[in-house]
Amino acid sequence: MKKLLKYLTLAAPLAYMAFIWLLSSKPSDAILNFGFTFEDFLKESLHLVEFGILFGLIILAFWTLGKSGYRYQVSAAVIAILYGLLDEIHQYFVPYRSATLIDFIKDTIGVLVLFYILRHYEKKEDSRLSRVINEVKDFLSQ
Repeated sequence: MKKLLKYLTLAAPLAYMAFIWLLSSKPSDAILNFGFTFEDFLKESLHLVEFGILFGLIILAFWTLGKSGYRYQVSAAVIAILYGLLDEIHQYFVPYRSATLIDFIKDTIGVLVLFYILRHYEKKEDSRLSRVINEVKDFLSQ
């Protein structure tokens, strides 16, 4: 069971990247269409979340491989940010989609926020979140 969890953790970033690619290949209202202005707000805020999640999945994959530390966190951030750029380039060629610098900036902010949270709480010893981070890291690296 633990071996299966490790394989799933390693495959998760690639599966999630494929999911992002699939969603980016469809018109912007193909998945979510609320029909009022909340839709735009929700879709715009998803940029922050979706690439933060990608960063987190890459970090978990690194931990599964026994790789942790600042260098791997930066590597995960760079991979997630570059994938955000690739996603925007991809959307440029998709009809009814747009590629904008502001979307790429939102993708990057999402990654950097989670990067900061991880850096900040990983080192704090008296934090509940720090304990959870280190327990997950220890569990995955065994």
